[in-house]
Amino acid sequence: MKKIICKKEYDSENATLIKKCTYGTYGDPAGYEEILFQTEGGLYFVYTRGGEASPYPTEDIQRLAKTKVNEWIENH
Repeated sequence: MKKIICKKEYDSENATLIKKCTYGTYGDPAGYEEILFQTEGGLYFVYTRGGEASPYPTEDIQRLAKTKVNEWIENH
């Protein structure tokens, strides 16, 4: 997935996967994934997707400040 946020491109196809967290099982309407990526330029983002009853019923990309990366990793 690609998304432009504040004139910067975030692309899950071309970024480096840092950490992937899966909640629930495949096909679970409440299940979801949160995947932390780093771009070639050093930016971080979280790609989210899930079932219709999950916190992420549609796929999305949310940028993550460098100062929040370690906290995100520790909490997931």
